[in-house]
Amino acid sequence: MRGFEISDDQIVMMMPPSRPHEYVALRIRQQLDKQLPPDLVAHTGGEVEHAALGKLRRPDVIVVPYAIFAESTMAPFDPQDVPLVVEVVSPSDHTNDYVEKVHDYAAMGIGLYLVVDPRKSTLTVFTDPGPSPEGPRYRAQHDYAFGSPVVVGPWTLETTDLRPYPTTS
Repeated sequence: MRGFEISDDQIVMMMPPSRPHEYVALRIRQQLDKQLPPDLVAHTGGEVEHAALGKLRRPDVIVVPYAIFAESTMAPFDPQDVPLVVEVVSPSDHTNDYVEKVHDYAAMGIGLYLVVDPRKSTLTVFTDPGPSPEGPRYRAQHDYAFGSPVVVGPWTLETTDLRPYPTTS
């Protein structure tokens, strides 16, 4: 097992990601690295926790201030320090990224949430978290296809080298 996440008082067990999944996360992180100012870092790993909401998530890629990343602590990252989270959709559990995590990241106040879906060769950028009658949610969504430039806040990602998951026989 890779680990666990916590959402709505439930523990969600996570399987280790596949090599194609990790490749996509790596390519996104590498592109962010080239565009981030020196005070920010892209990281493939780490936990983001909002203890008051009872939520702990392990995004595939996060952007955090370098000073926060370098702190000598075992604590997860505070969502207020995380301007962007990226999730690469798993072949087996896509509703988690499109439903539960959309809700959780909006509730945590994370400004930008990028979902990369190698199953469908698509990307979705969620922005502008805020209240709604149904609870916290992202108020804007922008959809893209692999091969198109993707605008994520102040950054633009090229997606021509992202690959869909291989077909299994």
